[in-house]
Amino acid sequence: MDYPEAVIEKAKQHEELLQRVAAGEPREQVCADLDIQVDEGCFAVLQAKYETGGRTWQALLDGRHGHAQKVHSAIREWLYERKKQDEDVRAPALVREIAEKFGVQVSDGHINYLLRKRGLTAPPGRPYKRPPAEGAPELTTESTESLDNTGIFFPGGSEGRDGGDPGC
Repeated sequence: MDYPEAVIEKAKQHEELLQRVAAGEPREQVCADLDIQVDEGCFAVLQAKYETGGRTWQALLDGRHGHAQKVHSAIREWLYERKKQDEDVRAPALVREIAEKFGVQVSDGHINYLLRKRGLTAPPGRPYKRPPAEGAPELTTESTESLDNTGIFFPGGSEGRDGGDPGC
């Protein structure tokens, strides 16, 4: 099976990590030297694969190649600039614009994921109400009905009680 060069390089880095740790170097230091991150749990898994695979780097190939990226760097940069220009534009509109401009179909959720990674999403929840424009009629929440008959439904005193403790 043909593996991409990056997958082969990663397996060789993992082999070097395992060999240097077996020689007595600290795992954290080797990871820093190789510029990779392998925690304790992943290190144990790599070690087991390496031992059972005959102590060769081929045993560390993970077999995953990933998938082609639809949203390449040019689309991402355009997306980030577009969102910075107009903060009110939402994912469905951006999906349509990307389809028209680049010919790529992307989901709303993926657009929101990319924007969230850059901190360009709107705050969660309902949007804040904007103050009314100058000259617009003011809306009030007060009712214009009379409150004269409010006691009819809620009688006072002990008339409506069931005869329990009068001090309650």
